[in-house]
Amino acid sequence: MKFRTVAELVELSISEGKPISEVMILAEMELSGRPRESIMNDMYRNLDIMEEAVHRGITEDIKSRSGLSGGDAKKLQAYIQKGKTIAGADILDSVSKAIATNEVNAAMGTIVATPTAGACGIVPGTLFSISHKLGASREAMVRYLFTAGAIGFVIANNAFISGAAGGCQAEVGSATAMAAAAIVEMAGGGAEQSATATAIALKNLLGLVCDPVAGLVEVPCVKRNAMGAAIATVAADMALAGIESRIPCDEVIGAMYRIGKSMPHTLRETALGGLAATPTGRALEGKIFGVPLNVKP
Repeated sequence: MKFRTVAELVELSISEGKPISEVMILAEMELSGRPRESIMNDMYRNLDIMEEAVHRGITEDIKSRSGLSGGDAKKLQAYIQKGKTIAGADILDSVSKAIATNEVNAAMGTIVATPTAGACGIVPGTLFSISHKLGASREAMVRYLFTAGAIGFVIANNAFISGAAGGCQAEVGSATAMAAAAIVEMAGGGAEQSATATAIALKNLLGLVCDPVAGLVEVPCVKRNAMGAAIATVAADMALAGIESRIPCDEVIGAMYRIGKSMPHTLRETALGGLAATPTGRALEGKIFGVPLNVKP
């Protein structure tokens, strides 16, 4: 059960008659030499940690030490309850739970990096919203994580998942692509549709820079996770509707890699450009760290 590209992953899924999640489980068993039970138990623990972070973020008064983030997940949940949303309750529930996870991370809480801490909200945010909507079992929720992991595995081995290496497209972009594929499988779609959702999600985040204000994973990271959750959901719906990506998934990943390599270092997690270099961004940096404006410590 070895694969390196999305095309190979899809081919294995089709030829073996197994969903992407099962292909990933078997690949992990082969790669690690561990039994299925051990691998599954680890993922169930990850699921529990994710659930706790989501719950904390939407019920507790979370605030980061910097003061840059906290409380927005609760605000969005309260807004949803009013029943007057524009985007719709389902998407906003995913968004609020993505924000919740990121706010817990920023407040030094425990999260699961999926694929990184900076992009930790998108996979669990969509998971705990979509699973509720679909009435998914606990096993289906764990399989969601394996499907997401399979896509993350391919991206990590053919491009990058680090903002320092390839910009925020490598973090939020990868996480959004992972979630989109997993949503499709949970909703009953096939491997080809998961690949399509991956491509649609990722190509809509190509070129996204990594420009954290004050070098902290809060602004604009938390809100980018929010938008990633929304994009993942829409990309999944588009794929399930039969819409195709004109550019194959692996070529989208290749494009992301080339774009990332061409980005200047100021836009790759250095806090030297983009939003971090705005007057307000520099003022916040100075307030948090007590350093002169425009001067890096």
